[in-house]
Amino acid sequence: MSPATTPTELLHAWRDGDRGAFDRLLPLVDQELRRLARRHMQHERPGHTLQATALVNEAYLRLADASQVDWRGRAHFFAVAARVMRHILVDHARARGNVRRGGDLAKLPLAAAEHVAAPIEQDFVGLDTALRRFESSHERAARIVELRFFGGLSAQETAEALAVSIDTVKRDWRFAKLWLLRELGGATHV
Repeated sequence: MSPATTPTELLHAWRDGDRGAFDRLLPLVDQELRRLARRHMQHERPGHTLQATALVNEAYLRLADASQVDWRGRAHFFAVAARVMRHILVDHARARGNVRRGGDLAKLPLAAAEHVAAPIEQDFVGLDTALRRFESSHERAARIVELRFFGGLSAQETAEALAVSIDTVKRDWRFAKLWLLRELGGATHV
């Protein structure tokens, strides 16, 4: 039997106990995971303590412990990676929120402060809280948000990961965005 070479084959080999399959999988998914991480980090303030590379590295560490997952394929892998990245970002945002008030802010002379614009930041904690509320009554739609927003999956990939039609994904995506925008007061990039 020839060695596994596609992401799906490598995921199945990894699940079946081939420890080297994960190492062979990483180069095939690395670029996409880095793109997702950069997308999440682009709205954070300069000097943010969690950088895209660190987000990807932390995701790798957490995914390495997921060898017993019954991987269904590439889309399923990115669905799990999306959930992992979501938890990392929310955990980091919560930890940052625990820093003493103003403790992580750059100090500027008062005269310079009037020329500084506030950076656009995503409120991952607020989004996570709203998404958890939404998930209690709309589980599939919440999962679609997680896959599309945190995972960067296309409508087609999301449909494959959840085994639903593309029309269902699009309909749930529109509904979820409206619900979350209303819930968050229009302050999200969903």
